[in-house]
Amino acid sequence: MAEYFNKIANRYDDWYRTRTGRYVDRTEKWLVFSMLHTKSGKALDLGCGTGNYTLELKKRGFDVIGLDASEEMLKIARSKGLNCIKGDAYSLPFPDESFDLVLSVTMFEFIHEPENVIAEIHRVLKPGGEVLIGTMNGRSSWFFFKRLKSLFVETAYRYARFYTPGELEMLLKSAGFTEVESAGVIFFPSFWPFLGFAEKVDRKCYKRCRDLAAFIAVRGVKD
Repeated sequence: MAEYFNKIANRYDDWYRTRTGRYVDRTEKWLVFSMLHTKSGKALDLGCGTGNYTLELKKRGFDVIGLDASEEMLKIARSKGLNCIKGDAYSLPFPDESFDLVLSVTMFEFIHEPENVIAEIHRVLKPGGEVLIGTMNGRSSWFFFKRLKSLFVETAYRYARFYTPGELEMLLKSAGFTEVESAGVIFFPSFWPFLGFAEKVDRKCYKRCRDLAAFIAVRGVKD
């Protein structure tokens, strides 16, 4: 997967500057940071890509480091003044109990052994530390169309594995995390024109309708 993301790195951020991209980014960040209880400390952005969430964590006062397998993505992240390193999510290059927070957004779709990565996250978190994983829900209408498109045009969705909120919750619980909860946003397909209405639905339905959301997030706490 690193090879694919190396190829698209130079245009990866362009989507976030589109009208739909701005809406998605704003809405997903609203969900992520409304769920997080940790407001400061040392943070790891796991699968940081071009540094979208690394930069947001830095702006919010975290001592943050990003990690990714794609060197081309990391070059762009570092150009934003961020501390990011190349590494393997299956064997994190950090001592035990290093972080107050591990955040991983849209990385788990592209790993093959999620239980091993969750175990590594658990290892590097301090007792009382928090993890939040954000990923795509393949059962949503949004990603039905994205996956259909990937049959004809090479996109990241061709290589992705999608999760349900329940599956993500089970991954965390099985690894020993407590206080596990999930939520979701983005309920309409990407061509939906009424983004103001869509955002209102996101703010009202992010908990009770999470199984239908395109973007889902789960958090947990290490005892």
